[in-house]
Amino acid sequence: MGTAENDLPNIGAPARGALEAAGYTRLEQLAGVTEAELLALHGVGPKAVRILRETLAGRGLSFRTP
Repeated sequence: MGTAENDLPNIGAPARGALEAAGYTRLEQLAGVTEAELLALHGVGPKAVRILRETLAGRGLSFRTP
């Protein structure tokens, strides 16, 4: 896991950098976006989205549905 300011799971540097550049540093923020929106970010691929989806589910959260 990340620091107190950044609790994103280990998804790889390109995906983490893309999320941070888009302003996402907390897992809970991702519950407000769709998978498609994340996949549109350069550096975020299907594996990162799967890891994020599973981590969100572990906290009782999910991506926003389109």
